[in-house]
Amino acid sequence: MKPDVAIVTGAARGIGASIGARLAEAGWRVVGFDRAWGVSQTTGLVGRETLDVADYEAASKAVARVEDAIGPVGILVNNAGITRDAMAHKMDPGDFRAVLDVNLIGPFHLCRAVLPAMRGRSFGRIVNISSMNALRGQVGQANYAASKAGLIALTKSIALENATRHITANCIAPGFIETDMTDRMPHEIREAQVELIPVGRIGMPVDVANAVVFLVSEDATFVTGQVISVNGGQLMP
Repeated sequence: MKPDVAIVTGAARGIGASIGARLAEAGWRVVGFDRAWGVSQTTGLVGRETLDVADYEAASKAVARVEDAIGPVGILVNNAGITRDAMAHKMDPGDFRAVLDVNLIGPFHLCRAVLPAMRGRSFGRIVNISSMNALRGQVGQANYAASKAGLIALTKSIALENATRHITANCIAPGFIETDMTDRMPHEIREAQVELIPVGRIGMPVDVANAVVFLVSEDATFVTGQVISVNGGQLMP
C-alpha cells in the first residue's frame, strides 16, 4: 500500500498552509512542521510539530515521531524559509548564515531524515520551494537568492540519486505571491511588481499549492529534477 502521509514545513500560514490544505483535499494525511504556530491558517492537518528545521537532531526525531504515530511518509514539501535582507556590502554575516541554515540546510535535514525509509519502500515525492529570485538574483537578497539557488542544485542531486527507487524530487520557483510579507510592502512597490506580471495579477498561495499537488500525483511520475516556475510569466528562463 502506498504511503499516504505528507510532511509540509512552514505549514502554519501563507504558502505552506495552502499546500497543506490542498494535499489534504487530495487525500493525503498531512502533518505540518513550523517553528511558531500561533494562530494557524492551515486546515486538514492530522498532526503538527513545532520544529526549527535548522536543527538536524530535532528534525530527525520529528520525522521519526510522524512515522511511528501516524504512518509512513510518502511526501516531503520543504517550504519553510526566512529572509534577512540587506545589500551584500552591508549584510551581517550572521544574517547570511541564518538564511542558509533555514532555507538550504533545513531542507537537507528533512531530506536526510525521510530518504532512508523512502528508499526502503521504493516510493517518495520531494518538492522543494525555491524562488524566482534563485533564477535571476535580487538586490538586497544575496543570502536568500543563494540559498534558493542552492536548493535547486540539492534537488537535482537528490533526483539523480533516487530515481531508480521511484522517488522524484522537484523544485517550484514561485514569483510574486500574496503572503504576509508582500502585504507589508509599501503600496507603490507592490503595485509596481504586479505591473511586471504578464497575466496581470499577483499570484496566490493556492497557485503554488496546485503545482505541488501535480508534482506528487500519479500524473507526474516521469517528472523529476525539474524547476517549475509559478510566476505568471514574470520570468521565463
